[in-house]
Amino acid sequence: MPLGTLERSAPPFFKQGPSALSRLAVFSALALFLMVADARFQITGPFRQAVATVLYPVQWLMLQPVEFASHGRSYFQSLQTAQEDLDAARKKMTVMGQRANQADQLAMENQRLRKLLELRDRLQTPAQAAEVIYDTADPYTRRVVLDRGQLGGVELGAPVMDEAGVLGQVTRVFPLVSEVTLLVDRDQAIPVLNIRTGVRGVAYGDPVAGHGGGMELRFMPANADIREDDLLTTSGVDGLYAPGLPVARVVKVERRADSAFARIYCAPLAQVQGARHVVVLKPLGDNELPRPDAAPAAPATKRGGRK
Repeated sequence: MPLGTLERSAPPFFKQGPSALSRLAVFSALALFLMVADARFQITGPFRQAVATVLYPVQWLMLQPVEFASHGRSYFQSLQTAQEDLDAARKKMTVMGQRANQADQLAMENQRLRKLLELRDRLQTPAQAAEVIYDTADPYTRRVVLDRGQLGGVELGAPVMDEAGVLGQVTRVFPLVSEVTLLVDRDQAIPVLNIRTGVRGVAYGDPVAGHGGGMELRFMPANADIREDDLLTTSGVDGLYAPGLPVARVVKVERRADSAFARIYCAPLAQVQGARHVVVLKPLGDNELPRPDAAPAAPATKRGGRK
């Protein structure tokens, strides 16, 4: 028998129950009835609550991965935001610190400039303001470079002061800049006068004394009347520094029995380290100061002459 002649459907003997169309109609009518009954009488409310109660653990377990991922994402986002806020706060604090330091520095510079202006008004010697550019590169000397030179009116040998006292002396002059040797340099010396006793002497630079360098008052007798905290000013006997300029203060006096001279250590009043604004004076020899008239020469007499 050919295969195409076989009947593939079940024989009528095995067919049981209603047809598919009948079941569709019955179930549709039942669904419509349940919807109307639920809308009118809420008959499925308890059944819904029971099913929701039974399915709640399953829903909770299904939502845990989603919530974990959401919490992890929000945690990392909040951590990144906190780090960004911390960086911004640190930058702001750094800027505020820099501004505070600049304000303190400006206040100190303003105070020093005011003192320099007052000093310039008190000085009878012509003076001009200058600014320290940098320290010289020679490690064996204590010198600084100013921003004024020959074109600015700076002369060789001119005294240099800050708001506290004498800082040094101009030792080299160029057209645009000039070099100042500080008082603490080993080759620098300045005549001084003790204000308390009126004793004169010469103070020499001592670059190894103290932290930033000091001075030593040499060739003073061991019995000289010099005490600690005595103020030393320029004596004016060298014809270069005007008299009365503050130079240093005595910090230590050593008197030894085996030496005829006392060792007197002094601390300069000027800021030998970190000075920025200074005043350059004209050398005393260039100032028009009154000088005593020369004594008239005695008339020459002829040898063997008689009246």
